[in-house]
Amino acid sequence: MRELIKIRVFSTVLLFVAGLTIATNGLAKDVSLMKDEQGHAVLLRDGKPYFIRGAGGWSHLAELVEHGGNSIRTWGIDALEAQVDGKPLLDRCTELGITVSAGIWVAHERHGFDYSDPEQIRKQREDVRQAVRKYKDAPALLVWGLGNEMEGPNSDGESPHVWKELNELAAIIKAEDPNHPVMTVIAGASANKVRGILEHYPNIDILGVNSYAAASSAASEVKAAGWKKPFVLTEFGPSGHWEVSKTPWNAPIEPSSRDKASSYYVTYEMMSEDAADICIGSYCFLWGQKQETTSTWYGMFLPSGEKLPQVDAMCRAWTGKWPENRCPRVSRLESDLKDSVVKPGSSSKVKMIAADPDDDPLQFSWVVVAESTDIKSGGDAESVPPSIPNCVVDATNGEAVIVAPEKPSNYRLFVFVKDGQGAASADNICFQVKADSSEK
Repeated sequence: MRELIKIRVFSTVLLFVAGLTIATNGLAKDVSLMKDEQGHAVLLRDGKPYFIRGAGGWSHLAELVEHGGNSIRTWGIDALEAQVDGKPLLDRCTELGITVSAGIWVAHERHGFDYSDPEQIRKQREDVRQAVRKYKDAPALLVWGLGNEMEGPNSDGESPHVWKELNELAAIIKAEDPNHPVMTVIAGASANKVRGILEHYPNIDILGVNSYAAASSAASEVKAAGWKKPFVLTEFGPSGHWEVSKTPWNAPIEPSSRDKASSYYVTYEMMSEDAADICIGSYCFLWGQKQETTSTWYGMFLPSGEKLPQVDAMCRAWTGKWPENRCPRVSRLESDLKDSVVKPGSSSKVKMIAADPDDDPLQFSWVVVAESTDIKSGGDAESVPPSIPNCVVDATNGEAVIVAPEKPSNYRLFVFVKDGQGAASADNICFQVKADSSEK
């Protein structure tokens, strides 16, 4: 008999013999954690090993299945109420065979939550209890995602009051639903955070970590800090906007579409190899689209619905094969406008060199957008900066002439290339308009 670690509050025993498990709960799928003969963590769903090939978000679900994904991650209970393809999210996921890491939002101090206020604590505990009661029997439910970066994205991890309250909330979840593990997600693989959780939060079953430039080493880092329970890489993707080089006027330089795709693939492969003993899967970020620093930095789809090369990279990682229709491949974006300071009304030539792996004809579009000034932390909602009209002239195929805006400020030129079959690539360059520029 292999050693079995069963997530239970009341000493419930789940037997595992010769690959069989005894447990079910009506329509709900029983989910548990165990260790195999090599001592590696294994997630079981209805008694069968289940490795998470997941993505954060709840749009483009059919495409997730098509490209080899099997799970999504949400951040708050409100997402479970969303209508997707005309059906409640959990119902649509059940229909497609997708599981859900159901996020339960835990309030952040930076948003005004006071952990010393008994009434706020009471209300949050009751909200958690009611959420679990409502959704615990959903067949698509995989794990509870209790909190996301609630310690603060820039926290040093010295947050015992947060970890202690999470321990109380996890106890509530386990009392209401002993059939699904509890995962909590932190920002980065900080040794201080791991040690704080180990000391103050014994009810946690799975540690989730959001990491970007350092994502491939996140599991090694938490292990070095003493973590031995199961681990999930809960957000990964391109280097974050806080991790990249900047222009002289402090605009973060977004990785190219080609570099982003590589980052997704390499992170997944390295993480899977490096952390086989504790890793039970991962969720890439973001299976959808959002404005965060730019409109394309983290989204894996365009607002118009086309997939980006990051999706193809995850398909290759999840299935070992490229998708049937691949995204256009951008070799480079050439322009003396890149990272430059130019005069109002000055002209610059731009050229995108791209090809389609499937030989589909390509369509190019260009837009100049004001540099975002509404930069938030921790993924908080940001406003979309305005596009600037009348800046693109003589656009033919992959070439265009860009006329700088008259207003001195910071801008980005976005170039989109689409294959007409639902696939695209997107890249951008930064530039500054300055009245006394000597550059042009």
